[in-house]
Amino acid sequence: MLRVIGAGLPRTGTMTLKHALETLLGEPCHHMTEVFDRIETDPPAFLAAAHGVRPDWDALYAGYAAAVDWPSSAFHLELAARYPDAIVVLSVRDCFDTWWRSATSTIFTGMDAAGFATESWTEMVDAIWAKTFGDAARADRAAVASAYERYHRRVRETVPPERLVEFTTGAGWEPLCAALDLPVPDEPFPCLNTTKEWLERDGHVPPGGVAERGPAVEARSWQTETDWPSGA
Repeated sequence: MLRVIGAGLPRTGTMTLKHALETLLGEPCHHMTEVFDRIETDPPAFLAAAHGVRPDWDALYAGYAAAVDWPSSAFHLELAARYPDAIVVLSVRDCFDTWWRSATSTIFTGMDAAGFATESWTEMVDAIWAKTFGDAARADRAAVASAYERYHRRVRETVPPERLVEFTTGAGWEPLCAALDLPVPDEPFPCLNTTKEWLERDGHVPPGGVAERGPAVEARSWQTETDWPSGA
């Protein structure tokens, strides 16, 4: 059963958030990196959900205590309804410009040149993009900026304030621990996968990401993703 539902976009520190939540909850956190190891099951399920066919959320998230990043964050309202006791974490950057600079340097390149991907994965990503950004083309900065603002405004307007936790990149343990009523760990908050590191590794998953296993490793190149603390 999910205890934490992420509503934040990719490139808002979701890899770091994943690892932080796994430390706090002691259970796995779903993230796009998980999808590449579940390529036969997750993309079809999330694609169907984007088309209005509700999947078995309990089966899809079996063994997970949290879910952040795409594809899950695109369904934060559906998940919040299914798991009414879960908090909703909206991870955000300091401004659109920071997010845009990060996204266009990393995941957008992989999304537009994803020759490795299965058909259902590509369709899932396109459907999630449309669910989040409407008809804004990825290359249209002004259109994406408007959709970006609408998305965040919609999250704030639709998620009850007592359930919503806004988590700004670099906020540390305290907001999460307060919302979950858990003690602050006696260890540094994780700091994973900056844009600089992503580019230096040519998109390969760095230490702290998901281990390389089989053909899925190439798929992960578009998504290893946290800029910390301010992006590059």
